[in-house]
Amino acid sequence: MDSAPSTERTGVGYLSPAARTLMKIVVTGPFGVGKTTLIRTLSEIATLHTEEAMTQSSTRFDDTAGLPDKTTTTVAVDFGRLTVLDDLVLYMFGTPGQQRFLPLWEDIARGALGALVLVDTRRLADSFAVMDMVEEQGLPYAIAVNRFPDAPAHTDEVLRRHLDLAPETPLVQCDARERRGSIDALIALAEHVLTRMPRPEDPS
Repeated sequence: MDSAPSTERTGVGYLSPAARTLMKIVVTGPFGVGKTTLIRTLSEIATLHTEEAMTQSSTRFDDTAGLPDKTTTTVAVDFGRLTVLDDLVLYMFGTPGQQRFLPLWEDIARGALGALVLVDTRRLADSFAVMDMVEEQGLPYAIAVNRFPDAPAHTDEVLRRHLDLAPETPLVQCDARERRGSIDALIALAEHVLTRMPRPEDPS
């Protein structure tokens, strides 16, 4: 699969008449893992985002240890759209990563077909709570390891062991600022979701 956006990413953009499969997915992960960046990188339309500048008072709730350049935080939702085939369109809903937004997370996840969970190898343990939320919602998911410049590098085998992933759970390493690897992560999720969807019965 490859992306084939039909409009400029800065425009509003309308769906192609060929679009028959519309897939709502959740882009999630702990605080500061790169969800907003990934959606901005991929969206073929101008993204909706609700980032606000972090203040001194928010540091009581948002742990910025290991995130020296983090100055903003998502307070509601990010939204973007990506056409990966003429007839397959992904709607991407980015969720806040903090536990206090759990009720909002559950509302956003309603009706989603799958989740892309972003992971930071500097803070692997922070991913477990998010993975638990995804599993509680019954969503199939894929793991996208966002490679930060100063983050330790691990093989897929080591990451799977540390994250205790099921063999069928896709794992992709990418840089959320780069389009090709980010598309690969979304395609891995879409393929995983499609393999789990019930197939229509053969009329014959």
